[in-house]
Amino acid sequence: MASRAQGEAEEQMEEAEDLQERDASAVSPAIEAPEVGPGDESLAEPLLLPWDRFSAWLHCICVVGFDLELGQAVEVIYPHHSKLTDKEKTSICYLSFPDSNSGCLGDTQFCFRFRQAAGRKSSLGCFLEHFDRDAPVCLKRDQGHYYGYVYFRQVRDKSLKRGYFQKSLVLISKLPYVTFFHSLLKLIAPEYFEKQEPCLEAACNDIDRWPAPCPSRVLTLPIMGVVMKVRIPSCYDKPGMSQLVHSSENDSLVSIVLPSIHEVDLFRCFSPVFFHIQMLWELVLLGEALVVMAPSPAESSDTVLALVSCISPLRYCSDFRPYFTIHDSEFKEYTTRTQAPPSVILGVTNPFFAKTLQHWPHIIRIGDMKQMGEMAKQMKVKKLKNLKTLDSKPGVYSAYKPFLNRDEEIIKQLQKGIQQKRPSAAQNAILRRHFLELTQSFIIPLERYVASLMPLQKSISPWKSPPMLRPFSQDEFMKTLEKAGPQLTSRLKGDWIGLYRQFLKSPNFDGWFRNRWKEMTQKLEALHLEALCDEEAVVETELRSQGVRQRSFRVCWREKMQAGRGRGRTQLSQRKDGL
Repeated sequence: MASRAQGEAEEQMEEAEDLQERDASAVSPAIEAPEVGPGDESLAEPLLLPWDRFSAWLHCICVVGFDLELGQAVEVIYPHHSKLTDKEKTSICYLSFPDSNSGCLGDTQFCFRFRQAAGRKSSLGCFLEHFDRDAPVCLKRDQGHYYGYVYFRQVRDKSLKRGYFQKSLVLISKLPYVTFFHSLLKLIAPEYFEKQEPCLEAACNDIDRWPAPCPSRVLTLPIMGVVMKVRIPSCYDKPGMSQLVHSSENDSLVSIVLPSIHEVDLFRCFSPVFFHIQMLWELVLLGEALVVMAPSPAESSDTVLALVSCISPLRYCSDFRPYFTIHDSEFKEYTTRTQAPPSVILGVTNPFFAKTLQHWPHIIRIGDMKQMGEMAKQMKVKKLKNLKTLDSKPGVYSAYKPFLNRDEEIIKQLQKGIQQKRPSAAQNAILRRHFLELTQSFIIPLERYVASLMPLQKSISPWKSPPMLRPFSQDEFMKTLEKAGPQLTSRLKGDWIGLYRQFLKSPNFDGWFRNRWKEMTQKLEALHLEALCDEEAVVETELRSQGVRQRSFRVCWREKMQAGRGRGRTQLSQRKDGL
């Protein structure tokens, strides 16, 4: 009796589930999510509240001014409901102004990065994760940090006590779209300095009508009477192949077309230390502590971003600060002498750091960047004992000995381009291609080996739990390099084995491997689910041929699955007993 009652209860539950499925499939089209987006570039989005689309691009916009009594202060936060902690406001205040020694007269643009306060969660988390899923690893939203994109203006004004007008317009975002946000600031900031807050409100209302930053889509974005056209890169794009934004018949209103939303000019940034790009690539790859000392925040931030991007498509997994000051909340943490310097790249402009960070193992000191197309004379790597002269002599200060020989071909190629007055964009493309091929040659053997850790598809059974991935073995991987190492795709000679051994200890390997492990685990689960579905279809056909009612099918399926798993556990225990 009890078993019969239990069976009837299970059948009633199955009938209820079937009713729920039918109800879910019968949703009225009148309440389906509408398509949004200008023109033909529409994008299906859920029903969003006011400012949700703005939040997909920016957290907020801040205006930071200078007060004689208070110093730097946040004057305006827009939208007004945007939340920032006191610590975050303090970070924005100090990072939004150049150091007094920089002497930045006129308009200056740069960016910074700071830690987000713990415990904050976004109400748009699932919505934004949907777009993040298909973004390249280097363009995913930064979960623990904010980016600040600054437009700073300093001009003489005798009507002010200080004698200067000093103010910064700052875009706060989770997105590392450096080129895009700098271009956006060039449109918004001059208008704001002239027309003040009404202009800022109009710009924010424009942004709140934009479609979400969906990878692989071309978006037309109206702002302040101007239309920008951009394409958000996708993880499915072929590395190194620029997806150009083509013009169309409907582009009569488009004023600005951006070929890239995030790439900085590598050639210009590396020109002061051009002959050491091979060594710098290794230092970034291995996650070494590195500080860039520059005369201005613009040069500091551009150089740090260039360093981080030189190992693309590999993601730089350590901390990096394009512009760092003595007022930063992590100043003591990063400058302490009681422990080894952390894995971080800092960009600084204050000469005080020449003394504070002289114990750091690798320091780049750059002077004023040369004009486009020029290149600094060849400089030897200076030893750390000469660090006291940092405030006057540019150069690379390090005791690091590169694992790989220097690539003379790329240096000759770019030097020839200078002589022939090759366009800067072409020089930049050549250098970016060099870094891409170097990183790919390094990472392909790792990708090949990690793929071999995946179980064979024939080992995936619906009657068993998904099989486990084989663990990573450093010794086993090193053996594969003899026949399938980077020598197959790279002409560079040197101690590749030593470079790999050091890389396997780095945060970049840890971050890369965790991501690959997660992807392969999800793939295994998807294959196991597919096998379950296929088996369910077979069992359903068999049961129907036996006259089993539809509502009793799932009960029979569960019994069959439990029996199959029971056999699997019995076979596993017998195998263990036999060992």
